[in-house]
Amino acid sequence: MKHHVSFELNGDPVEVLCESEQTVLDVLRDEMQLIGTKEGCSTGDCGACSVTVDDRLVCSCLMLGVEANGKKITTIEGMAEGEKLHPLQQKFLEHAALQCGICTPGVIVAAKSLLERNPDPTETEVRYWLAGNLCRCTGYDKIVRAVMDAASEMRGAA
Repeated sequence: MKHHVSFELNGDPVEVLCESEQTVLDVLRDEMQLIGTKEGCSTGDCGACSVTVDDRLVCSCLMLGVEANGKKITTIEGMAEGEKLHPLQQKFLEHAALQCGICTPGVIVAAKSLLERNPDPTETEVRYWLAGNLCRCTGYDKIVRAVMDAASEMRGAA
């Protein structure tokens, strides 16, 4: 059975028909054609599918699409402003804090969620906040440096 679901996606109102068993991840990738959010484990353990729902960090593989009704969802695609990358995205490029790319969108979304709550985190706080995002390629040091550099830049711009 398909359900009519209306929500805000990356700042725009959207409507979609989704099956009862479809997750938010399925809806984003299959119905909305937004493939930035990745499927890693499908159990909420890797963080590759991280999005924000009503400004709360969520594993989209664990939330049903029908639960998105009336919510505000932000994905990696909603971070840049046109061609201008978000400072986190830019710093990930500058620090080469990505390799295969599976974890990168989820890590960046999670880092943005952290910096919205704490614009001046310590390295330990960054590592703790990103502990739910697994990366098999980078070793995390470049990721942490990119987040710390972005935080510094964003504080200077504020």
